[in-house]
Amino acid sequence: MESSALVYIFLTIVTLLLALCVDNRAYVPGHISGRRFPGTDVGFRREQARNLVAEIAIFCLLTGVSACRIAVGNDYWPYRFNFRLIAQERHVSSELGFNLIVKGMQDLFGYDNYLPIFALFSFLTVLFFVLALHDQGSHYAFSLFLLMTGGYYFNSLNTVRYYLALAIALYTMKYVLRGEYGKFILWVVAGTAFHKSILLVIPVYLVARWLAATRLKKWHYVAGGILILSLIFAQDVYRGIIFRFYGFYENSDFDNGRLSYVNILKCVAVLILCGICYRRSLRDNMAARFYFFLNVAGLVAFCCGTFTPEVSRVAYYMVISQIFLIPRLLADMEKTWLRRLMYVGVIGAFTVYFVFLLRGMYAVDVRLLPYLNWIFN
Repeated sequence: MESSALVYIFLTIVTLLLALCVDNRAYVPGHISGRRFPGTDVGFRREQARNLVAEIAIFCLLTGVSACRIAVGNDYWPYRFNFRLIAQERHVSSELGFNLIVKGMQDLFGYDNYLPIFALFSFLTVLFFVLALHDQGSHYAFSLFLLMTGGYYFNSLNTVRYYLALAIALYTMKYVLRGEYGKFILWVVAGTAFHKSILLVIPVYLVARWLAATRLKKWHYVAGGILILSLIFAQDVYRGIIFRFYGFYENSDFDNGRLSYVNILKCVAVLILCGICYRRSLRDNMAARFYFFLNVAGLVAFCCGTFTPEVSRVAYYMVISQIFLIPRLLADMEKTWLRRLMYVGVIGAFTVYFVFLLRGMYAVDVRLLPYLNWIFN
């Protein structure tokens, strides 16, 4: 592992140290519910000012590293090539909204001036990640730790359009929890300007919200079983629907039917943790139950949706909720040896995952390392 990997390591450490200064536990319930609770202070408190300064610093650091990159990511130069085609008004497979923004940026900054375009999408992606953490991260530092070590931020340096859509989806979860479904759908529709796959979250998030508010009965389990069986035995039907929108994926290198054992293991481990914490954290907590059902949906996608090209792009819309669920579960556990053991286990597991993630960034099909930027390189 060469020296430029230290950029990612130091970025993670510094942003986590800043995140330790953020304490928004008193404000997250209001952000999620959309209302101020009785007894909550009116006005801008010193604690909120400290939170805001730390969050802005985190945003600037994450945006800076992402926006200043050059030749980082296996799709960096293909994106530049597509920018040229868009400027020439030739056909590309990306969504209309993305194409219009790229065309407008090149009209403004000049043909093939691709650095401001990457910087803009870095700004937007990090903005939605940080806003989601602000609104839903009751244990801010831990949620940021999971976002960073889980690879969501670093992978956003690749697959630009998808990770912007993923960040928007994460941000919209608060509207689902509030029951503000019109705002939720409007944000998702806006996200389709960058990646059509975000439309999937409309039925998935709404069903998860409905299940979170419902005491499950036998017919719920029967319906879930039928859905799983359909994913196993009616794969041709689903593939036909998928390839109507993404025909270029059919029989491509992405259409490989590969299982992601690491992601399956993560989902199973979270479900075990949910079982341990059910009484204290899940039984009567709407938000936690919503994140729980998204994790279940993600596990089903990873196990039964391998017929979908790049199934992780489907499942990540669901399992990214783990960055909010895991901290809630651990914080609600009684202060015993088991709670301490769980903290050590989760932090250790994600740290090891981060180390392997860094090592894998040198792969030809990833190329997130070595890190280069247009300031020094």
